[in-house]
Amino acid sequence: MSGLIALFDDVAAIAKIAATCVDDVVAQAAKAGTKAAGAVIDDAAVTPKYVQGFEASRELPIIWRIAKGSIKNKLVFLLPAGLALSAFAPWAINPLLMLGGAYLCYEGAEKIAHAFGIGGHGHTDYPNKEDVVEDPAHLEEQKAQGAIKTDFILSAEIMTIALAAIPESNFWMEAATLATVAVMITVAVYGAVAVIVKMDDLGFAMAKGRFGLIRSVGRGIVKAMPKVLHALTVIGTAAMLWVGGSIIVHGLEGFGFTWLGHIIHDVSYAIGHAVPDTWAGLTEWASKATLDGVLGLGLGLALIPVGEKLITPLWRKVFAR
Repeated sequence: MSGLIALFDDVAAIAKIAATCVDDVVAQAAKAGTKAAGAVIDDAAVTPKYVQGFEASRELPIIWRIAKGSIKNKLVFLLPAGLALSAFAPWAINPLLMLGGAYLCYEGAEKIAHAFGIGGHGHTDYPNKEDVVEDPAHLEEQKAQGAIKTDFILSAEIMTIALAAIPESNFWMEAATLATVAVMITVAVYGAVAVIVKMDDLGFAMAKGRFGLIRSVGRGIVKAMPKVLHALTVIGTAAMLWVGGSIIVHGLEGFGFTWLGHIIHDVSYAIGHAVPDTWAGLTEWASKATLDGVLGLGLGLALIPVGEKLITPLWRKVFAR
């Protein structure tokens, strides 16, 4: 009997350790996921475009197919690559992170340039994208594959940012944390996309309801959705520039160039402490985010010619069908 009790104690101790490890993994994954906010919001903003023009019955199956491709990108390709980098070439993480940050800046600046009609095509600029495809099944296949390819770049940004945000630990903890980030972000992004895409249908259904209040709410939803999608795009663009600029600043500090980070810190600190204490923290954070975003915008604008002359043609060449 005493041996059985001791066994139960051992099992309970192991379970407690396992629960602690799970808590640590989830906490680290949540923290790492927040660092990738810019790419995550951009992913959510871009994906609804891939189901435009399809019948309502095909929207969720297409999103589900893209989500499966996204989780495959993260777990099958990017997770092993990230762990290999962490184990054998940790020195490469910061340069790759800065490259991802520069790409976020480029994407954000390109969206702004395109909005003002001064160029820019976005990362959905594939060859023959204006071609009319008569076969809906072929068009669905084409759209899904294009979305999964675009997701690969966004997922690479997310996983690299998450990898850099994970505290140094053992191989299995890093693997579990990255896998958790991959699953959490994929569920969050494509769950949100599914809700956004089906809100129109919900609004139309409510607009045909029996009660006046429900019909009014339904019509309000239908009218609001274009504005919601536009707001999501604006927020995603701002987040890309903020996160991209912040990554560049921290990356430079990793190489010993700390002066830019000090300037941004000092300016945001001065602005934050120029207002009442109640708003000091929020004002300082907003000032720093704005300065990071301005830096990201400047870098992105400088990179647009490089992107249009080099990156986009190379992208078309690699992924030409």
